[in-house]
Amino acid sequence: MYDKEQMRETRRTLHKIPELGFEEVKTQRFLLDAIAKMDSDYLTVETWRTGILVLVRGSNAGQTIGYRTDIDGLPMEEETGLPFASEHEGRMHACGHDFHMTIALSVLSYYAKHQPKDHLLFVFQPAEEGPGGAEPMLHSELFQQNAPDWMFALHIAPNYPVGTVATRPGLLFANTAEFMVHLRGRGGHAAYPHLANDMVVAASHFVTQIQSVVARRIDPLDSAVITIGKIESGKKENIIAEKADTEGTIRTLSQEAMSLVQDHVKKIAAGIAESFDCEVEVEWGSQYKQVWNSEKVESFIAFSEWSTDVNFEPSEMAMTGEDFGFFLDKIPGFMFWLGVDSQDHGLHDTKVNPNEEAIPVAVHHLIDYIDHEMEKET
Repeated sequence: MYDKEQMRETRRTLHKIPELGFEEVKTQRFLLDAIAKMDSDYLTVETWRTGILVLVRGSNAGQTIGYRTDIDGLPMEEETGLPFASEHEGRMHACGHDFHMTIALSVLSYYAKHQPKDHLLFVFQPAEEGPGGAEPMLHSELFQQNAPDWMFALHIAPNYPVGTVATRPGLLFANTAEFMVHLRGRGGHAAYPHLANDMVVAASHFVTQIQSVVARRIDPLDSAVITIGKIESGKKENIIAEKADTEGTIRTLSQEAMSLVQDHVKKIAAGIAESFDCEVEVEWGSQYKQVWNSEKVESFIAFSEWSTDVNFEPSEMAMTGEDFGFFLDKIPGFMFWLGVDSQDHGLHDTKVNPNEEAIPVAVHHLIDYIDHEMEKET
């Protein structure tokens, strides 16, 4: 099993080489090399695109337990100033996937030397941040041949202290959908607005109107969030823009609310096209299912409350998006938060620097929990 120093070194090496979804070539190579060094005759290693599936064959298997980690980074320029900062310009592990991978490798290294009773499937999934790797991986022939009876995963949580794990039954993370709206009109000189068709004005109206959907179309007892995170338009202060492009995200706590919001986005876009006599196209990006913890989470909660190695806290529902929801839509299981004590800089922050002391805490707790679950099946 990896010792504390190896865990730290592994995390820092992975932190240096963040790659975007389905481009995780260096990351996959590092993971495969690390797994090969485990040199166990009861491990079967298969690759799927830039992901990896590792089956640890049990000695007297009555079930297959799945554990998933995500492996991709984000399109961000790191500003931590760390000596092991990203070596890839415009790429950063700002969501903790370097932590996730290190924890998975460490747990895997333990079972490579201590054969489990049941089968274990370690899923190194690409493209969690986009365009979405869970759904195609789930439906792949390779995964279906090794599909676990149940599976689980973790996500680092900057707002919890090291030593804390947190989760809840039922809904943990929201339904999410990304969208892009492209507006096309007619450019011109700022002095002759009547001869042009200004897409800055059209886009501004779209952004303003879209905010009314949650306030006036969603049941107050339900929840939804619409955020426009990016607008691009124009070339110069005295040139009327002929095009504008916006990017946004929708988060809801129910599928019904998601369908309603998406329908109104399309209706508002059509209204803008009519009002401003322009072309408006709505393009949908990654759409992730909610993370719904099955009753299997109850055993994890009970075990964590009993453990002297961690502190358990019940968590609230979050508008966070996670494509692990696609796995949980078909396979019983759960996800939980792991405290990393980085409250000054949260997830997707260019300066986030989680506390590495959380890694061995997670590794030991996961091994104890997995062993406990296998003993129950004896």
